[in-house]
Amino acid sequence: MRSSWMALLLLLSGFVAAGQAAANDMKLLHSERSLYREVLVYQAGDVRCICFTRYCRIGRQTCQDVKQPERIVMNYPQMMLGALFAKPDPKSILIIGLGGGTIPRALEEVVPDARIDVVEIDPAVVKVARRFFDLGNSSSVNVIEADGRVQVKRALRQQQRYDIVMLDAFDHEYIPEHLLTREFLQEVKGLLTPSGVLAANTFSSSRLYDHESVTYASVFPQFFNLKRENRVIIAANGALPTDEQLAQNSERFEAAFDSFGFSSRKILDLFSRKQDWKRNARVLTDQYSPANLLNLGRD
Repeated sequence: MRSSWMALLLLLSGFVAAGQAAANDMKLLHSERSLYREVLVYQAGDVRCICFTRYCRIGRQTCQDVKQPERIVMNYPQMMLGALFAKPDPKSILIIGLGGGTIPRALEEVVPDARIDVVEIDPAVVKVARRFFDLGNSSSVNVIEADGRVQVKRALRQQQRYDIVMLDAFDHEYIPEHLLTREFLQEVKGLLTPSGVLAANTFSSSRLYDHESVTYASVFPQFFNLKRENRVIIAANGALPTDEQLAQNSERFEAAFDSFGFSSRKILDLFSRKQDWKRNARVLTDQYSPANLLNLGRD
């Protein structure tokens, strides 16, 4: 749910580097300490953001243009919506990690007939999304307050299946360790319909990059890599769509994506099958997942 630190510097000059005092135009709208983290809402100019650290020094979870709330400000939700190019007619979608609710709001508009379940561990984040980021109480979006992995296990027991699963859960540093392992991805794969698609928001540069990549490849032998500041992995429970299928499907969303302020063609151009990681890196498992230690040295 957050952009890399570089994206922070590029997108909002009013947001300041770690340890520096807040810029004059950076206004704190809300602050609370939940059971899990500090939840803060800042606004600089017309852009409002959720952060889990003071002055957003490590990154932002969600940002919204308050004057044009339909515009998707950050790059990673644009790339996550690229999952629709691989599965254009989803009937059921699971999103782990809410942030400000940018992705479920967009999906509700683009695929209005889909059932959307969103899992968020922190009730404070849900409250902030509703108060500051226009997350309504739509009947098609069901917000579940639970740990993402616990909910995945519960859904498996209930034999639920989803056409698209999106992984977008972050704490103040990175993705929680128990949501990075091979065992977790195997559980997620078990939730996918036979032609279902997984989309996962990660970093495009960190010490975890190789470990994450081989871990995903151990469960999904082939996947698409989309990179801007963040990396989005798009995998399938089966064969990946061809380039021709991706292109045809992307055309279906041109008008919708234009209304969100970005081009479906530019998202399509990010789809890559290149394997740019060390294949001998160690797979992350429930027994070996020192994610926070590895990620301390991210580039």
